[in-house]
Amino acid sequence: MRRKGSRAGRSDWSSPIGPTSVCVAVDGNKQTQLVGRKHLHVLLFDFHQAVDGLQEVQRQAQEGKNIGTTKKGIGPAYSSKASRTGLRICDLLADFKEFSGRFKNLAQQYQSMFPMLEVDAEAQLKKLKEYAERIRPMVRDGVYFMYEAIHGSPKKILVEGANAALLDIDFGTYPFVTSSNCTVGGVCTGLGIPPQNVGEVYGVVKAYTTRVGIGAFPTEQLNAIGELLQTRGHEVGVTTGRKRRCGWLDLVILRYAHMINGFTAFALTKLDILDVLDEIKVGVAYKLNGKRIPYFPANMEVLHKVEVEYETLPGWKSDTTAARMWDDLPPKAQNYIRFVENQVGVPIKWVGVGKSRESMIQMF
Repeated sequence: MRRKGSRAGRSDWSSPIGPTSVCVAVDGNKQTQLVGRKHLHVLLFDFHQAVDGLQEVQRQAQEGKNIGTTKKGIGPAYSSKASRTGLRICDLLADFKEFSGRFKNLAQQYQSMFPMLEVDAEAQLKKLKEYAERIRPMVRDGVYFMYEAIHGSPKKILVEGANAALLDIDFGTYPFVTSSNCTVGGVCTGLGIPPQNVGEVYGVVKAYTTRVGIGAFPTEQLNAIGELLQTRGHEVGVTTGRKRRCGWLDLVILRYAHMINGFTAFALTKLDILDVLDEIKVGVAYKLNGKRIPYFPANMEVLHKVEVEYETLPGWKSDTTAARMWDDLPPKAQNYIRFVENQVGVPIKWVGVGKSRESMIQMF
């Protein structure tokens, strides 16, 4: 998402943040400035991460399945936030005695729920006190920072939604989602930016569909096609190292994401991964009990039951990685791009045909 007014960042300063991770980043970059909403950033502690793993084990034992989280503590930290027992950046930087008492209470709450959880509160507080002094000079209030950026000298501000639309806690494939709003609304609730200041909204989509972890995936290809996409696309989850599941492009999902985000344009990436295919299928609709349904199912059991209606397009069977302009692309690759545009009703502004910056074709 780009708005008038060059700053860049994630779309949610209300996301949990680990003091250890911040200090590692600081050590790697002496110029780091932690610009965040002191009142919003919920701190993620070691015991949140431990609880995340314990909850997955518990789900597996009780239900025979788990959510497939990254086990980084995100869910438990958001639970602390929602139950109003979480601790924030402003708490860490204020009265440390008060912070210590609340930290111990929070740790004890989790220990009462998970008796096997071990927390060395004194050792962690000692580290946190050191982290506080290292972080203190770099913390600024994000709401004022963003207001000044928007209303000051003209500049471009880029905000990145860190996860895909279907991982949104409210609009995604619940419960197989993250714990925050990673759709466009997260810009307002996470950064404190008024809706009228949101300008262009760009969606980034691969030329095929991927998913890491558990959850319904209607166009998934559990066959040679899926393996080819995974191998050629080097589809591995960044955080967990798990292989991503792969399948044909799903336009039902794209339309649904557009309904929520109101995209100005798309960046269609990894078109070159499809270069070797004789034919390419695109999911254009879902059927339930033999009838088309005009919506994306909210219930996962229903989503597992849908039948995908496909359109089959001819492959271009040629290398697109050297293409730098629209006219360099094979006609059948151009047809694929136009088909996606027409079906979703959103123009494609960029087409990616490789890893480098130079491999991004700008259409207009």
